[in-house]
Parts: sequence; C-alpha cells; structure tokens
Amino acid sequence: MAAETARCGWSTSAPEYVRYHDEEWGTPFRGDDALFERLTLEAFQSGLSWITILRKRPAFRTAFAGFEIDAVAEFTADDEERLMADAAIVRNRAKIRAAVGNARAAQRLPEGLSELLWSFAPTGPRTRPASLADVPATSPESVAMAKELKRRGFVFVGPTTAYALMQATGMVDDHVADCFRANP
Repeated sequence: MAAETARCGWSTSAPEYVRYHDEEWGTPFRGDDALFERLTLEAFQSGLSWITILRKRPAFRTAFAGFEIDAVAEFTADDEERLMADAAIVRNRAKIRAAVGNARAAQRLPEGLSELLWSFAPTGPRTRPASLADVPATSPESVAMAKELKRRGFVFVGPTTAYALMQATGMVDDHVADCFRANP
C-alpha cells in the first residue's frame, strides 16, 4: 500500500479540499479578473466554511459573469435581485452589493487590481509554519492591504480576508513544514 501524501491538515476532510490544496492554494498567480474572483469569494466566505464557497464556485462564476470586472461593474438592481434568487450561490445582499461595488472600485485603480494586491506581498524570508497552529490569521501586510483597499472604496476586505487572499494566491506560502507542497 502506498504511503499517504503529507498535506496541510485543513485540506484532508473533503475531496474538493484535497484538489484545491494540491492544485491551487498557495500557487502564485496574477491577473485582475482572477484576483477579483478570489477577493470576491473570500468576502463571500466570511462567516462561512470555505468548503461551502468551493462547492458553489462554479455557480458563482456563472452568476458573476466569470468575475470579469467590467461585466460585474455593470450589474444593476435587476442583477442584484437575480443573484438574490439564485439558490446555487450564497444569497447575501450585502456581499452581492460588495462584489458589484468592488468591481467598480477595481475599475478605478490606475495600476490595476493585480498590481495593487501584489504590492503587499511580503519580501524576504519567512518562517514556514510547523503546524496549523503556527499559521496566522492576519499579518502586517494583510492589515496594510485591507486598509488600502478600504481607502480605495472596497468593502468586505478586512485583514483576515486579505490574509486568506494572500495565502490562496501565493502571495504568502503557508503550507506547513511537512506538507508535500512546502517549498524548500
């Protein structure tokens, strides 16, 4: 029998988590629309389990026009009602309004969303977490990112949400030391 692959402990409770951990979480990527999707989904996750969002992500992508910033920025009150009636996504009016408002705020960024978000990625060596207990919920960089996003008109982007975004998009690498994805 083959030995089981060592993974971060949070990622082993569901097949979706395993796939997300192994193929996506912590992998650096850029792109305004791609990062807008992640920012939006992290905001929708607030107060919920990430597995809920992960399982609904295909429906979110359909409902939110593939998370194309320009398309979401054009959403109207009719779109808001359509989304509130869509049982395949999380129906939270404040979060839906935040997604639309954040798309409009992203349009106003002269440097683009990707460039702005990545400007907060820590530089220099970081201590790899030995266990899940060592993984922080926020960082000085996520606090600064959230503050700047709010200054620029974004909502539902507190320091914890910003840090989760940083982890998910590879701005920080919080794979625990014995995880197969931990970079040397």
